[in-house]
Amino acid sequence: MAVTLQQLTQWKESGRSIISLTAWEYSLAQILDQAGVDLILVGDSLAMVGLGHSSTLPVTLDEMIHHAKAVCRGVKHALVVCDLPFMSYQVSVTQAMEAAGRVMKETGASAVKLEGGQPMIVNIVRELTTIGIPVMGHVGLTPQSFRILGYKQQGQTQAEAEMIIDQAIALAQAGAFGIVLEHIPSDLAAIITDKIAIPTIGIGAGNKCDGQVLVTADLLGLSARQPPFAKSYVNLRQIIADAVEDFTQEVQQQKFPQS
Repeated sequence: MAVTLQQLTQWKESGRSIISLTAWEYSLAQILDQAGVDLILVGDSLAMVGLGHSSTLPVTLDEMIHHAKAVCRGVKHALVVCDLPFMSYQVSVTQAMEAAGRVMKETGASAVKLEGGQPMIVNIVRELTTIGIPVMGHVGLTPQSFRILGYKQQGQTQAEAEMIIDQAIALAQAGAFGIVLEHIPSDLAAIITDKIAIPTIGIGAGNKCDGQVLVTADLLGLSARQPPFAKSYVNLRQIIADAVEDFTQEVQQQKFPQS
C-alpha cells in the first residue's frame, strides 16, 4: 500500500519515526522503495551528487522533472516528493504554480518541496495548497541560500531560533504537510516538533524530529565529501572501485569471459 500524507501525520501522532532518503534515478529508487523507505525525496542535491555541480543552484526545473520521472517509475509504496529548484518559484505565485503544476502533472510525484519560511514563501505555500498541490517546507539551513547563509548551523542565537520557530509555525498554518529541519540545534528542532502538528524531518537536527532524511550518496559512502552530520553505512565508493579493478585484471589476464 502506498504511503499517504495522512499516514505521515498519523505516524507523528503515534511516535513512529518516518524514514526518508533521496533518490535521483530509477534503480536506486526501486531499491529504497523495496527496502521500506517511507518518503523518497528527489532533492535538488542531485545537482551535486548526480550532475557534478558544486552547489544545488544550477539544476533546472526540466532536469528535476527528468529525474523525478525516473524515480517515480521505480517506486510503488513510498511517498515521492520533488524539490522545486532555485528560482523556479521565488519570482511569483504564478511562477510557483506553473513549476509545481508541471512537477505534479509530468512526474507522478505526490508533492513538492520548497525552501524558506519568509512571508513570500509562506504565501506561495498557502496558494499552492489551496489549489491542491501538497507542499513540504524546509527551514534552518536552506542550501539554495548558501551564498548568504553559508553551510554553518543555523538557529544558534535566540533571535535566529525564534525566527526559525516562527517560520515553521507559519508554514504549518499555511498548509504544508511536513517540514525539513536542516542543520539546527537538537533542542530547537525538539521545540519546533512539539509546537506544530505536522511531521518534522530532520537532517543534522538531532534525534527529536518525527523522522530523518539523509542524502543517499552520503549514506552509501559515494560522496567524495559530506556534511558533518551525515553518516556513511557502507563505503560503496571503494567497493565499486575494487570491483572495477577486479574486472580490469580479469579482462587483462583473459580470465573473463572464461571462453
